[in-house]
Amino acid sequence: MSTPKSSSRQSSNNSAKSLMPANIDSTDQDNHSLQSEVNMEQLLQALAAGVPNESAEIERLKTWKQDLQWVFQFLGNRRVLIAVIEPRTFALRYANAAFCRLAGWEGTPLGNGPLGGLFAGMGITLLELFEEWDTKTAEKLYRRHLLHWVFKQSYQIDLAALRVLDEPVMATVKNRVHPEPRFVEFWLGSEQLQIARIDPKIDEFADLHLNLMPVNEREAWLMQSNQLAILGDRLQLDNYQVEGLLVLEGFDVTIQEQIRRLTQLLIDRDSMLRPDKFERIDGCLRSLFNADGTVLLRPDGEQVQILVAKGGQHLQPVVYSMDSLEASHFLKATAANQVWNVPDLRRECDTECDRALRKMGVRSMLLVPLVVKTVTREGCVQRILGLVGMLCDRPNHFNRIDSQHAQELIPAFIAALRQAMQQRFSHIHNIHPAVEWRFIQEAERRSWGLPQETIVFSEVYPLFGISDIRGSSDERNRAIQTDLLEQFRLALDIVDVLCVSQTTHLGQQLRLDLLDYIEHLKEKITVDMEVRAAEYLNEHLEVYFDYFLQCGQKVQDAVEAYRVACQNEHNCVYRERTRYDEMLHLISSKLQETWARWQERMQKILPHYCDIECTDGMDHMMYVGKSIDSRFSQFHLHSLRYEQLRAICDCGRTVFRLEADSQINMELAHLVLVQNTMIDIFHNENTEKMFDVKGTRDIRYELVKKRIEKAVDKDAQERITQSGMLTIVYSTEDEWEEYQQYLRYLSREGWVEAKIQTGMVESLQGVSGLKFARVRILPAPESIVHVSQVTVVQD
Repeated sequence: MSTPKSSSRQSSNNSAKSLMPANIDSTDQDNHSLQSEVNMEQLLQALAAGVPNESAEIERLKTWKQDLQWVFQFLGNRRVLIAVIEPRTFALRYANAAFCRLAGWEGTPLGNGPLGGLFAGMGITLLELFEEWDTKTAEKLYRRHLLHWVFKQSYQIDLAALRVLDEPVMATVKNRVHPEPRFVEFWLGSEQLQIARIDPKIDEFADLHLNLMPVNEREAWLMQSNQLAILGDRLQLDNYQVEGLLVLEGFDVTIQEQIRRLTQLLIDRDSMLRPDKFERIDGCLRSLFNADGTVLLRPDGEQVQILVAKGGQHLQPVVYSMDSLEASHFLKATAANQVWNVPDLRRECDTECDRALRKMGVRSMLLVPLVVKTVTREGCVQRILGLVGMLCDRPNHFNRIDSQHAQELIPAFIAALRQAMQQRFSHIHNIHPAVEWRFIQEAERRSWGLPQETIVFSEVYPLFGISDIRGSSDERNRAIQTDLLEQFRLALDIVDVLCVSQTTHLGQQLRLDLLDYIEHLKEKITVDMEVRAAEYLNEHLEVYFDYFLQCGQKVQDAVEAYRVACQNEHNCVYRERTRYDEMLHLISSKLQETWARWQERMQKILPHYCDIECTDGMDHMMYVGKSIDSRFSQFHLHSLRYEQLRAICDCGRTVFRLEADSQINMELAHLVLVQNTMIDIFHNENTEKMFDVKGTRDIRYELVKKRIEKAVDKDAQERITQSGMLTIVYSTEDEWEEYQQYLRYLSREGWVEAKIQTGMVESLQGVSGLKFARVRILPAPESIVHVSQVTVVQD
């Protein structure tokens, strides 16, 4: 009797097995038919057909039915996301109903069954579903799991203590129905994988002698940054036979991720009132709350400014008096100091502001008051920073969950609005973007009545350079001399024709004075001669012009020629000086354009402070360090130093092009001052300079900056800066080794000649021990011969 019963049960199991999801590994056709075949009543009949007609068995089968129904309901209706995927390709085999809903497959042939969807053989992978995922990302995750089991099976090393597989993965899911991104956080289960090496002789970790390491030492080694990733990369995947499937378990964390990203957006450095940022904030809020618009209220004394964004369009700000808003929902929300839900604006529309929103189509609002407490001498005082609201065109839109999400965002909104207060401080303007965040912080502090605090950036590296017009003073003196000689000769022409037209002893003496002045002007030009010469002509010649015009036509013509030559804003002959000024302006503007292009690239390496000053050429001053940007590293410093040299060389080439086009007849010399010692800088509000050095140890650098331009070679007694050349001034051997390498790179790139001239700088007032290296900048790239080796020649 026992044998037929056993056989009957075996037949029952086989019949039931044909209906159970174990067929997940069957052919594509079987997978699609399985969903239609799974039916609880059919399953019960199949199981009952294989057992004797005994009431106990029937009751047991009914219990199984109830249990299976509960399991199927769990798989189909719960929030947990479940999927079965192939280990190497990450191809989907099965996804439960929750996963299908997330991907937008619900109601389609793919995910229409009560159990979800079966995808074996359909070629749908996680790489297609997850945005920002690629083969490299998937393989990295796969290697992490494979490494865990290889270490456990082959070396008896359990990585569970390191939580190798516990770290969740975040992914953005593409939804075929909804354009808004969905976010999922998931874990992979790899317990069912069966892993074996195809060639046991191949051991990627043999050289590490893992089993010989003491346990504590091995654990510390494995916990080093990126160590597991490095070990995972060692795995030779082709040498492993992997059977089984991975199980994905996860949750839809779209709301949490939206809140996190919105919080991050609110608290970053940029003011939330900037149009581009407010537009992004509005988009995030509309997505999170499924709203139609955003409103921002900011009090300003007895007035309130209200900014509305609706349907992605930003309306012009409107100003209301505080009194006019007394009965508004806005002030009710701030008075209650809690998230305020307005179910239907049509029911309560008592103020002009409420009515204006109603005309825009707004029916419901969720208002978030931003109130902070400050401690004063009088006690604890509440202050209204502002209010943020979400708008919807449907009544009764916002619910309790929306209120909870809005409550979570209050700290970030407060931080963002307080940061935006920097716009109320007119004395802070034209701040370099790299240091703007610190000025915003200080402006916000002062908005609370807190005492003034000096803005300091400590331990920054200075990078100073000069592109100086060689002989600019001499060129200007020559222009002054030429103009004055022409003006005095015109003056002499007037007196000459006057003395011919009449006998005048005063005129004769004036003529002799003019001849003496002309001789002096031919010899040299002194600093004060430009002013004194103009005053002389005005006081001893031009005062008589009214009389001279009555002395005949020839005198009148001479006076008119003088006046025409002096007819300009300077009221003197200014032709050569105008040409000099235009040349100087051309050089400065072209240098600025060149430097601006390089600065754009350099700021991408790492944000840093940069200031330029243009007089006879261009000076630039850069500061870089962790106190300006926390990402700073030595690589950033060296990259910026090298780019500084390349930029100066390009400035040199800019001048070469101007010379070649005969637009200028001036030459430039270029210099970079090196200092490896960090300095502290601070903003002195009592001076026009943006930053001054802080402390006596930094004064030396400022002294060198002021005096290095005129420095001379100690041996040759000539200026260390030479036309068309780049001079590097340094103090230590470490500085020279670093910059010698840069010069080799510049030569290899074709920026400078390979020959380097070196020497000692003659002691400056208060500064000694400086050295210099000098190279010639090469002109247009098409004529450059690239050199790979740098030779050093001692002057």
